[in-house]
Amino acid sequence: MFTSVAVVVSDPERSLKWYTEKLGLDVIDHEGHWITVGRKGRPGKLHLCKVDEAGPNQGMEPGNSGILLHLPGGDFAAACEELKSRGVEFSVEPTTESWGTYAQVRDPDGNEHTLMPEA
Repeated sequence: MFTSVAVVVSDPERSLKWYTEKLGLDVIDHEGHWITVGRKGRPGKLHLCKVDEAGPNQGMEPGNSGILLHLPGGDFAAACEELKSRGVEFSVEPTTESWGTYAQVRDPDGNEHTLMPEA
């Protein structure tokens, strides 16, 4: 089953470019206002939802989205450095805790997503 999570953005086309070119996700759907990104062949996708499509009085609330994205590959630190070289802004640098390793990135609208190494 494929599910999507809405990420409210101010400019879906600008966000599409950021999520694909900088973060490295794939375009799953791009039909008019319906734009989703994710990893082809994997469940889950992000719907880049323009703020006025979210409904009346649904203003932007930048911050931690609660969305967890797994980075493929074996070297998480190197993958994060690659993202930085593409201009991805980290709100939390790669960090190791007792429960695992993670980092947080911020999209152009201030939405923050947690990155973890793929298991």
